[in-house]
Amino acid sequence: MAGDVWGPVLSLAGVVVGGGLTAFAQGATQRSAERAEQRRQAVAAAESRRAEQLQVLKEFVAKAQEAERVAYSRPDPWGDDENGWMTGAGPVMTTLWTASGNVMLLCDEALHEPVRLYGYALNQAVWRDIGDTEVNEHLETHKTAFMTAARKSLASG
Repeated sequence: MAGDVWGPVLSLAGVVVGGGLTAFAQGATQRSAERAEQRRQAVAAAESRRAEQLQVLKEFVAKAQEAERVAYSRPDPWGDDENGWMTGAGPVMTTLWTASGNVMLLCDEALHEPVRLYGYALNQAVWRDIGDTEVNEHLETHKTAFMTAARKSLASG
């Protein structure tokens, strides 16, 4: 008779322990899956952010090159093409400043000063606030500082 009582109790205890272990294992598996999903989402967000930063840096470089072309093509001293050159220079500089604002907004703070200084140097070159200095000589230091900071920012991000 005593054996008859313990059989169902042990059986019930086995079911409870087994169910508890199953629930624990399922919970652990669910938490692990949730952590893996969070890591995947964080990696995807970081990759998306880096792609966005790369795009605005490429845009800034392209607009800087346009500004350099405008600086090199400026007529001496305000010759026959003054109005045509002026009509083209203004929009080029506006797109440069817009592109630099995008870099300031989306990229690492370490890029802010190099972008600002390079943009300012380009502005000086376009409007010939550089005296007798050659355009490339005037821009080289700021361009190099920007490119170095951009490479470093992309490598760390």
